[in-house]
Amino acid sequence: MDSQSTKLIRRKIREETKNRIRVVTEPPPSDENVYSLLEPFVAEWFRREFKVFTLPQKYAIPRIKAGRNVLIFSPTGTGKTLAAFLSIIDDLFSLGKKNELEDKVYCVYISPLRALSNDIRKNLLVPLEGIKEVAGEMGIDLPDVRALVRTGDTPQHERSKMLKKPPHILITTPESLAIILNAPKFRKHLSSVRWVIVDEVHELSSNKRGAHLSLSLERLRNFSGEFVRIGLSATQAPVEEIAKWLVGFEDDGHPRPCDIIKVPSIKLLDLKVLCPTKDLRNREEVGRKMYEYLKRFIKRYRTTLIFTNTRSGAERVAHKLSEVLGREFLQYLGTHHSSLGREIRLEVEDKLKRGELKAVVTSTSLELGIDIGYIDLVVQIGSPKSVAKGLQRIGRAGHALHKVSIGRFIAMDEDDLVELTVLVKFAEEGKIDRIRIPRDPLDVLAQHLVGMSLEKKWHIEEAYRLIKRSYNFRTLSWEDFISVLRYLGGYYVDLEYRSVYRKLWFDEVEGLFGRKKGARMIYFLNLGTIPEEADYEVILMKDKRKRRIGKLSEPFVERLVPGDVFVLGGRKFKVVRIKSNHVYVIEAEEEKPTVPSWIGEMLPRSWDLSIGVGEFREKLESILRKKGEVEAIKWLRKNFKLGRYCAGNLVRYFKDQIMLLGVIPSHRKIVLEEYIDELGRWSIIFHAPFGRRVNDALSRAYAYKASILAKTNVGIGVTDDGFILLFPRGVRIDPKELAYSLKSSELRDILKEAIKGTELFANRFRHCAVRSFMILRAYKGHVISVEKRKLRAERLLKYLGDDFPVIKETFREILEDYMDVEHAEEVIRGIEEGRIKIIHVEKRDLTIASPFAHNMILSAEADILTMKDREAWIMMMYERIKKIVEEHRG
Repeated sequence: MDSQSTKLIRRKIREETKNRIRVVTEPPPSDENVYSLLEPFVAEWFRREFKVFTLPQKYAIPRIKAGRNVLIFSPTGTGKTLAAFLSIIDDLFSLGKKNELEDKVYCVYISPLRALSNDIRKNLLVPLEGIKEVAGEMGIDLPDVRALVRTGDTPQHERSKMLKKPPHILITTPESLAIILNAPKFRKHLSSVRWVIVDEVHELSSNKRGAHLSLSLERLRNFSGEFVRIGLSATQAPVEEIAKWLVGFEDDGHPRPCDIIKVPSIKLLDLKVLCPTKDLRNREEVGRKMYEYLKRFIKRYRTTLIFTNTRSGAERVAHKLSEVLGREFLQYLGTHHSSLGREIRLEVEDKLKRGELKAVVTSTSLELGIDIGYIDLVVQIGSPKSVAKGLQRIGRAGHALHKVSIGRFIAMDEDDLVELTVLVKFAEEGKIDRIRIPRDPLDVLAQHLVGMSLEKKWHIEEAYRLIKRSYNFRTLSWEDFISVLRYLGGYYVDLEYRSVYRKLWFDEVEGLFGRKKGARMIYFLNLGTIPEEADYEVILMKDKRKRRIGKLSEPFVERLVPGDVFVLGGRKFKVVRIKSNHVYVIEAEEEKPTVPSWIGEMLPRSWDLSIGVGEFREKLESILRKKGEVEAIKWLRKNFKLGRYCAGNLVRYFKDQIMLLGVIPSHRKIVLEEYIDELGRWSIIFHAPFGRRVNDALSRAYAYKASILAKTNVGIGVTDDGFILLFPRGVRIDPKELAYSLKSSELRDILKEAIKGTELFANRFRHCAVRSFMILRAYKGHVISVEKRKLRAERLLKYLGDDFPVIKETFREILEDYMDVEHAEEVIRGIEEGRIKIIHVEKRDLTIASPFAHNMILSAEADILTMKDREAWIMMMYERIKKIVEEHRG
């Protein structure tokens, strides 16, 4: 095992550790060099099973052997999991051979999904049993290396067994790890952990669950000493920041060392954008032809996985497919999304593995690496809204190293087509949208401070140093840290009168904090970051009577304000007020809907893809103006993966926009368009293709400014390509004056004012208060209903100031995680500095909307307009556009 070449590899890797975060660029070692690092029986087992190592394995195994942190970015089916585990299994069997394998946890594997945890255990049994068998043939008797799952689903009797005989490899979730860290009996088994593997890093690092895990890892390190960190991720960006999130920081403020193994080009991609019809304006035909495409794909390929962007979309497509394919096909068709029961989802997964299904329609629930067997083709209906998500979904096809991942993206309208054209180009070029990692979430901090208080008495400086080693909290201010301790320590005396009691004891003078009696059960019963959402009862007020007419989801109600019109059960209702878990409405048959039903579910387009859309718009506009239609079509066909009809639809769409407005909006040109609807209401359309998170922030701030200028409430409609400000009948303001009135320096303060008192703020406060243990999910064994928690949150909100840590975190979560205030500020700075132009186009007839505005106007009415209605409205608009142009020419 310790040949000269092996020693050279190890020395080289040790020298590389001088660079803290580095992307590996040197050639990989040979297969024989990697084999030389392994025990003979492990090497022989691998030779029999696989013969050669994949690139991730060649790069990772020597580094993990040398005790180096690694982050492996690689597509599905490239051997990431074995790259992480093989050197660990080798070391554990090596200890076993020498009778030095103890009853304790050596490796912790963390997965965001419980189902993935069970898959990993099953997959680990293959090498664990196979290696023992090969060793037996060589006359070597090895002890068992135990790999066991401990999650919320693990029965109590199995947990009890683990106390007596702990697993050498513990498979768990972020939440269960946080509980184990404070479980006195099991905690001792973690005293000398040597490796931690974090799977699906891309799924965890961008949210509060990841922030929670990041602190758990720092607490584990503080208890067990340094360990090797191994991250497994689908292709994601920015790689250096994600690596820092995985490994954390030293006390000197520098990140710990990490090698980034990035092998995105290892799998072959066969991607194409498809247009169902020659003219995407014919919406009814688009829908019909789309199902013909799906029928053809399902019959041609063995297994087809169909992604939609919403759960309701998955149900609708599955239902229509069952009609198109016929009743006899029903047994070969499955639906899989998070609203379905666990048993139904597991049944679909098992049938897929056994090859019993021809097609499955899903929303997001089959994106992650759950083992679903072999998929021939992935079809995405509409845009997945980010390059990374698109690649992740397409990567489910050809789930093996040398298999081609075949992906087909079906554009349902022109905006979809523009977005998908850019997305597929970016996917092939490896341009991945950057994720944003949450900074200083104070509610997560509160949970961990309570957890830490259960361990021992802490000096506050020692605790502060530990917390700042986490990437998520590296910028945490001392003031915020102390304010959270003061809240938890009962320094806000008034809260005790509101039944919010301290969760730890804190002596600010001595600089110490520690455990309070009863806090352990509160911690165990209320731990976690995933919010529980409540349904709202819709109450119709009519003829002095109140009648329950249905329910709405929390994410949907977060978007509602009094005056909004929505559709429920095919009828239109106007919001009068929202109180507790009730939405009070009146009938609104004569009014137009302002909020579409998918608004709480639909993914927003990423910032990087949005800028790509802006650049594409500029380039195509330039070619059309300088070289004409024929050259534009040639350029599109040559440079993009477009199916039949795509180039023609794109060119027609852009020409029509230029024909009416004379300009194509982009990331450097915000176009203001005025429009008057059928009810005589005037609106300003901001053509701003920055993605919905940025546009959400911009629209609320501009609506706040507009309401001051107009001295009335202003309605809002938001999409990825812009937003609409809707004014009451007879009210108008100067669009350009409004556009220049917003300053980047005041944006955050204006947004805080705009969201105060909204249902969005009330719900997000409740989520933050629950995470902060201010409002409890369970107490003394009793579960507290979401409705009761909502009432508690409403009462508490009245007494808390903006500087209270849970309120401060609520503002931060909405502005930075829910919206994208940083890029919104960048847009406003661009306007201030002249990098982004404001163009106000004055039309002769304000009742005509430009083609790029059609989807913005129609999106709110999607629930009441049939495909035929939408098509009729669009074609009517186009006829009027042509008439105007002809008159102008005349």
